[in-house]
Amino acid sequence: MSEPKKGPLFLTNTLTRKKEEFVPLNPPFVGLYVCGPTVYSDVHLGNVRSFTTFDVLYRWLTHLGYKVRYVRNITDVGHLVDDVDAGEDKIAKRARLEQLEPMEIVQKYTNGFHDVMRLFNLKNPSIEPTATAHLIEQIGMVERIVKNGYAYEANGSVYFDVPKYAEKFAYGELSGRKIDELMTNTRDTEGMEEKRSPLDFAIWKKADAHHLMKWPSPWGEGFPGWHLECSAMSTKYLGQTFDVHGGGMDLKFPHHECEIAQSVAADGIAPVRYWMHGNMLTVNGRKMAKSEGNGFTPEELLTGNHKLLDKGYSAMTVRFFMLQCHYASTLDFSNEAMQASEKGLERMMKAIELLSKLKPGAVDEADIASLEQRCYAAMNDDLNTPVMIAELFEGVRIINSVNDGKLALTGPTIERLKQLFDAMVFDVLGLKKEEGALRQAQGDSAMDGLVGEFIRMRAEAKAKKDFAASDAIREKLAVLGIVLKDGKEGTTWERA
Repeated sequence: MSEPKKGPLFLTNTLTRKKEEFVPLNPPFVGLYVCGPTVYSDVHLGNVRSFTTFDVLYRWLTHLGYKVRYVRNITDVGHLVDDVDAGEDKIAKRARLEQLEPMEIVQKYTNGFHDVMRLFNLKNPSIEPTATAHLIEQIGMVERIVKNGYAYEANGSVYFDVPKYAEKFAYGELSGRKIDELMTNTRDTEGMEEKRSPLDFAIWKKADAHHLMKWPSPWGEGFPGWHLECSAMSTKYLGQTFDVHGGGMDLKFPHHECEIAQSVAADGIAPVRYWMHGNMLTVNGRKMAKSEGNGFTPEELLTGNHKLLDKGYSAMTVRFFMLQCHYASTLDFSNEAMQASEKGLERMMKAIELLSKLKPGAVDEADIASLEQRCYAAMNDDLNTPVMIAELFEGVRIINSVNDGKLALTGPTIERLKQLFDAMVFDVLGLKKEEGALRQAQGDSAMDGLVGEFIRMRAEAKAKKDFAASDAIREKLAVLGIVLKDGKEGTTWERA
């Protein structure tokens, strides 16, 4: 296979803090690992942004001709509710609260995660491993770490010995944290009594008699530490050293730092060549968080059913909004920004529809080859989607000018422009047309009347503060593929 066209790809490597040329370990094959969700609750919009970033990376690498093995895990055990190896497993806690088996919780929220990924048009990974399906590999890795002297057993738990590891290797290299400063800033907290150092972390945790999720091991019944699964599964499917590891900025420390330490301690090899991290989502300048009351679920965003939303927005509008900001920059959500994205996306899609109707001219009065080159240059510059989108809007201007008779393009050049938009808008950015389905739905008078009656019944229920009935109507319509959108001017609907 030939090398990627249109120039080399450069990616910002978190490990070196530099923008580096991407050179795969074994071209044309690329190994990509992305930290997936802990399936104990619904996916929030910040998660969607992170997964969208690496969906675009996957799409771009594939577009360039690489054969990508994309691994994205499901965390279904081992993620405790705090950061000091104490407290409940998040899934076990939710299972207790909902009075369900832990694996029912896992299945419920895994299904919900997949639904959201489809809604936002994210491609499926090549492999989606779960922590509970890879206990043998995790136990084997713990055994190798213990054998090499970088972990110790204490009362049925096994802890990674960070100071011992740091004597030989650079713990904190990824996050830029120094071990002396970490020691200074660490206070004694619950769960420290078994550890030799407050920096040590559990790679296998002893389960008490009431713990819902536990398995036999050489150290007794227990469960793996959260950091361990990614080390074990990424190297199982991509090799002891692989090309790219991605995740949200919040995972850089301690999760990804611990991943590096575990792999090096077990096998003596740094696991990842290029680390990539997406930045956070804020709302009106404040970090998106449930405690702030500004965390949107995808459902709330689509329906407009949230106090901070003027109306609902389509999934593609949200995706387009996210891609207008570089993945490494903070993205601030506001109704004004969303409405601008809605108009921008509509303008782009209308121009794409015009492409097939343009009348060829005798000469080319616009340089489409240069436009194509600039699109490739933007994406090869660390996935600079906002610059690429700006270039595409230059293409929109050209399309509209040709349609208005102000510019001329020959037939072959119009076809080249069409291929460029198909590749960049649909294949790479992962956008898809929505307007046609919406117009069809809104133009169906019989359906309008039926859904309108349900909307009226729902409004009556809300007026009576019967929110259970209101939610039930919305959910039943959703099952039928009807999405309600609450706005200042009332409730509208569209087919999902």
